[in-house]
Amino acid sequence: MNKLKKFVPPILLDFKNKLFPSKYGWFGDYSSWQEAQKDCVGYHDEEIILKVKDAVLKVKNGEAVFERDSVIFDTVEYSWPTLAALNWIAAQNSGILKIIDFGGSLGSSYYQNRKFLRQLSSVEWNIIEQKQFVEVGQQLFQDNELRFYEDIAACYTNTLPQAVLFSSVLQYLEEPYKLLAQFFERNIEYIVVDLTGFTPNNEASKITVQRVNPAIYKASYPSWIFNKKEFLAVFAANSYELIENFKSDITLSYQGKIINYQGFIFRRKPVL
Repeated sequence: MNKLKKFVPPILLDFKNKLFPSKYGWFGDYSSWQEAQKDCVGYHDEEIILKVKDAVLKVKNGEAVFERDSVIFDTVEYSWPTLAALNWIAAQNSGILKIIDFGGSLGSSYYQNRKFLRQLSSVEWNIIEQKQFVEVGQQLFQDNELRFYEDIAACYTNTLPQAVLFSSVLQYLEEPYKLLAQFFERNIEYIVVDLTGFTPNNEASKITVQRVNPAIYKASYPSWIFNKKEFLAVFAANSYELIENFKSDITLSYQGKIINYQGFIFRRKPVL
């Protein structure tokens, strides 16, 4: 799991969909993840963790409305399809939601949707994150609903989740399909993918470097831009049906092209 701990840098915000200057965004077409890493400054800086912690604490304590990537917003920016998916899953389970938020920071998506989650019978929101985030999460944010773990196995020792959420996550993993395989093997029933980029015109998957505007913080990361056909085939090959797909208003810019993030809701096919 050590390699998998190096996950989940935030998405590059475009602040109401206005593009950042051209030196920020996604660049290159690297032959390997290691080659891309040489051009990057990663998501392990203590300053980043402190910025995220302070921002999420303000949301938790009612001093701010919404946080993403350590940036505070005046209004909540919902991903309505993802919220609908969470409520759809709970509706099929007597109002009970048990979810893994893989790479969920310090609870950004949990607090984003908290107003609606409160209407459910029961919520277990389990975040799997890097060690530094888990330590802060357990100390300052963990409660009866929100819990933090360093790996999948540790989470499964305490709960049996119905679903896993990948919100702007899979593209930042060196081997995303190996990570997905761990959930396939556990027969998790629902998989929700949000804020994920795909190549235009069905081009091959690409390994790029994402450079974040330092107005957020100074960092850069290797990042996949997936081939959509190949991506969906992985789920189909593991007995997951596509329930719905959707596009986000948030975009990425790559080689002069503007690409909408996309999302998917999958359900494991019943065994006949």
